[in-house]
Formats: sequence, C-alpha cells, structure tokens
Amino acid sequence: MAEINMVPFIDITLILLIIFMVMSPMLVQMQLTVDLPKSNAINTQTDDDVIRVEVQKDGTISVMNKKLTLKTLERELILRLGKANKKTILVQADKDVPVQQVVNVFDVAKKLGAAKLGIGVLAKN
Repeated sequence: MAEINMVPFIDITLILLIIFMVMSPMLVQMQLTVDLPKSNAINTQTDDDVIRVEVQKDGTISVMNKKLTLKTLERELILRLGKANKKTILVQADKDVPVQQVVNVFDVAKKLGAAKLGIGVLAKN
C-alpha cells in the first residue's frame, strides 16, 4: 500500500508562511501614506499667561532670565502667579538635567496652584 509523504509539503508550506510573515510588514509600510490634517487654530494663550522656568545642566534655575535656587523659586513663582492662578508654567530643561530636578520644579508649581504645567527641552545655543 502506497502512502503519500506529507513532510516535504509541510516544509514548503512553513517556509512560505515565514516568507509572507517577514514580507507583509514591509509591503504595508511601503504602501501606507498618511495625510495629516492642517490646523488653522490661532494660539489663544498670550505670552503674559506663560511663565517660563529654565533648568540648566549645572542645576541653576531661572525664571524669565532671573537666576534662582530651588528655595527662592517658590517665592518668585508666588510673585509671578499673583492671585490669578490661571497662568501656565512651562519648565524647559537641558537634556542632561536629572529628572528629579524637573520634578522638584513641578512640585513647587503644583503646590502653588498653577493652572497648567508644560515641559520642554532647551534649544541649543
């Protein structure tokens, strides 16, 4: 009685499956184009509503180009925020600054009740 040997058929099927699995992400990526929508919105927030806090690589903190320490930062932010706590605090840090220093600045700002907090990276000079 003759039997059909299925092993070569299974080997070829598995090889084709592997080839299709490897090639399908590349084919999808080549044909996928995304048209991003354009925004016509105007920035409604003025520069007066944003308080920029910069944290340098050496650990110095400056608010609107005024050098401070972490201890005097709270007093300076109290003066800048005033009674209207609708202002945004934007913390811009150097890429080499430890995250803990940025978190310390966020803690001070949140304790004072800033409306919004933002984070950014300082541009290279």
